[in-house]
Order: sequence, then C-alpha cells, then structure tokens
Amino acid sequence: MSGFVEKPQPVQVPGLVHLHTGKVRDLYRNEAGELVMVASDRTSAFDWVLPTEIPDKGRILTQLSLWWFDKLADLVPNHVLSTEVPAGAPEGWAGRTLVCRSLEMLPVECVARGYLTGSGLVEYDRFRTVCGIALPEGLVDGSELPAPIFTPALKAEVGDHDENVPYEEIARRIGAETATQLRQTTLAVYGRARDIARDRGIILADTKFEFGLAGGELVIGDEVLTPDSSRFWPADEWEPGRAQRSFDKQFIRDWLASPASGWNPRSEEPPPALPAEIIAQSRAKYVEAYERLTGQNWV
Repeated sequence: MSGFVEKPQPVQVPGLVHLHTGKVRDLYRNEAGELVMVASDRTSAFDWVLPTEIPDKGRILTQLSLWWFDKLADLVPNHVLSTEVPAGAPEGWAGRTLVCRSLEMLPVECVARGYLTGSGLVEYDRFRTVCGIALPEGLVDGSELPAPIFTPALKAEVGDHDENVPYEEIARRIGAETATQLRQTTLAVYGRARDIARDRGIILADTKFEFGLAGGELVIGDEVLTPDSSRFWPADEWEPGRAQRSFDKQFIRDWLASPASGWNPRSEEPPPALPAEIIAQSRAKYVEAYERLTGQNWV
C-alpha cells in the first residue's frame, strides 16, 4: 500500500475544471481548453506523498522550470502559455501557476544519465548494464559515464514505481520515429543543461523529462531540471566511490529510512510527518539549488 497519506481536496475555482491531483501538481482545465498547472508544496518519498509540506517548494520548482525553459527554447518548444493566475483563484497560487498548451502526452519518462548512481548502479553491479545498455568495467557509485545515455521508463500511477524498460520497448509502443526523436531531444537537452550547471559548480548526474505532441510537434512539458526531477551534486565535493551530497530529496529519504523516523520504508504503514528541522533543511536545499543555478536570490 502506498500513495497519499492524506489526499488533499482540490480547490474549486470558477471557470476551472479539476482534472487530476498528482504527487506535487494539481491540474485544471480552463474555459479556453488550456491546462492550468499548480505546483503545491507537497513532497513524496518511497512512493508515498508525505503528510508534511516543504514551504515555497512549489514556487521554487515553477520558477526554476521557467528559467530552464528559457535556456532550452532553441532546442525544444515548451508548453507554457502564461504565468497569469486565473481570476478567482487563491492568492497562494501566485508564482506556482502555469497556464499551458494541452498536449497529447507520451507515456514515457525520458531519463538521461551522465553519471552512475541510483537504480542504474544497482543494475550495473549485477549485469554491467543500465536499461540494457552495456557499460565498461570498473565504474563505481558516482562515476561519470563515457557518454550520456537515454534510459526510458514507463510512467506509473501515484504510489507505483516507474518501470525502466529497454529503448526497443519504447519504440515498439510509440513508434520508431517518435522514439528516436525522444532520445535525440532528451540527450540534447541534458547536454545543454549539464554544461550550464557545470559552469555554476553543479554536476547534473541525471534527470527526467516528459514530452507531448501538439500538432505532431514534440513539446516538453511538466517541470524541467528541478531538484525533484534531477540529481544535482556540488562539483567541488564530487568523489566517485561513495554517495554524493545532493540537492534533491534524498535528504528526506535518508531521514525516513533512519531509526530517528521510527518508520520502516518496506512496511505498509504510512510514513510519519517530518520534524521541523528536516523541513527547514529540505527547504534550504531547494533554495540553494535555485540560487546556485540561476544566480538570483530567492526572496
């Protein structure tokens, strides 16, 4: 059993129809047929949406995504039409709302990996592959790969794991031409973002994107290159052979898996609320990632 510890009730706004409550974002449709995405301060770990929110998290994810969309605009179009808050919506939606084109979303998590860690490391240690892609001997946790690789996954419902699959399976499901375009675009975007982050003292170890089609054109959607969708490491602390300090929510996972939480991630019991010091430290990591990447102070 997993999913929401406490699933929130959607906010009712005149002129908006609520479509979906996700792990972080709430999705609506306006009277023009456009999508309205609102990033909450919810956070998830171990396939649970936790009962505790991280203040400002949704605004940071939204503003960082907008910054990246601008940096990537010549590589791939994005779904954003406006950041205007719909009339009648709560004041709290400011800074966390995107009005977007409605896309025919592709059922693929497009993952790019430039470094070996996470589930890729687990597979490599057993088979010397990641998603079936053969890699050389001698790599360890945190090793830079000889070249970035595209390792897609099939999207799962809230509470379930995304399923890593070989590229050939994606091509079978969505067609070879679209799969090729996804792979090429994912790796091009990752390469651009990796270089930008590196110039700011951050290693982009891996990241995931979501794409959809609009009139046959490939468009990037959802969030991009945030601490929720990417592994960011401080470049000056990078040391292969050990777990790296990260700007993502690994900090929360580590606490939940520790004796301090009193919770077993393998149990069917819902996770506990996060203590105040974990909330504060987690928020500080999101703020630091935003400030180091954009060069702007978070206010």
